[in-house]
Amino acid sequence: MYRLKNKLLKKIVIAVTNDLTTDQRVHKVCTTLSENGCDILLVGRKRKSSIPLERSYKTTRMRLLFENGPLFYAEYNLRLFLKLLFTKFDICVANDLDTLLASYMVHKIRRKEVVYDSHELFTEVPELVHRPKIQKIWLTLEQYLLPKIHHKMTVCDSIAAYYKRKYQSSFEVIRNIPVKRTLSEGSFPFDTGDKTIILYQGAVNIGRGLELMIETMPLLSNALFVIIGSGDILKELQEKVAKQNKGHLVKFMGSLEPEKLRKLTPLADIGVSLEEDLGLNYRYALPNKIFDYIQSKIPVICSDLPEMKKIICENNIGEVLTQRTPEHLAKTIQEMVANKTAYSTQLVATAKKFTWEKESKKLLKIYKGIL
Repeated sequence: MYRLKNKLLKKIVIAVTNDLTTDQRVHKVCTTLSENGCDILLVGRKRKSSIPLERSYKTTRMRLLFENGPLFYAEYNLRLFLKLLFTKFDICVANDLDTLLASYMVHKIRRKEVVYDSHELFTEVPELVHRPKIQKIWLTLEQYLLPKIHHKMTVCDSIAAYYKRKYQSSFEVIRNIPVKRTLSEGSFPFDTGDKTIILYQGAVNIGRGLELMIETMPLLSNALFVIIGSGDILKELQEKVAKQNKGHLVKFMGSLEPEKLRKLTPLADIGVSLEEDLGLNYRYALPNKIFDYIQSKIPVICSDLPEMKKIICENNIGEVLTQRTPEHLAKTIQEMVANKTAYSTQLVATAKKFTWEKESKKLLKIYKGIL
């Protein structure tokens, strides 16, 4: 392990706007830094649905008056600013643009190092692309702050290249790859029989291809689509499935802790990552669920988008959906099921290739340079 030798007891505060429960990338970063001699405090928010946490590093979750929208972001950054102002630390890590303002302000006041970890192209998410006034506010903030940050990282080459073109600003790439794991299978809380299990895990938001997959299910024989996750359109999808009497074809499981999720992913026959090209954020996406599927040794069907397509095709571990119609998706899935064993050898090799143990060496090298 690449260790932060002679750099013990450095205090690092890491900020996110979620409730910490399911953010696997941040958990891996915190654990790696903690195991290598850093004193970690992870700051997030507490929601009514938040479950208790047990972590090997310190965490704190702030109760906020507002759940979303401009007032939420304003309140969160004010609360984060005050917490950072009166907390002892050596480095503050801002995860995504919505935590950067408070982190940068304290950096200027206290002269402490700030690291920016961009998990996505925040200003290009579908929720902002169709709201130009709100998008402009975030773009203005990004244009002002990002070039001033010296230490920056992101999740894939395409996003790093985008920032380089736009701001002449260099980003290190730390991909969101799972920890190497020994597979341990659990069981679904419903009868699956001998059905082909098609799995989606992740945020249940617009542009994830979930509607397309649901429309495709009646065209497949003896198959079940399992959705694990929650998000903005979860209720809408549940109502749609109920209205169309597809409850026997689609099951919703809500959000699960990573430990529970890891026992269910290997039960699937196919993992799906069918993000739509709704802007640069999705176009350049390299979802961590793809690497979770790989670690669980299940073949993947993905969108015809550059980052995920590259992983699937270069390693021959699944198929790329070239036509976004229920008929073509059904045909591709049927072919994958018929040829499932053809992916097995490559999945084993690829799972060894993409592990957090290897990726974290780059992370530790970056932090050693900062400390």
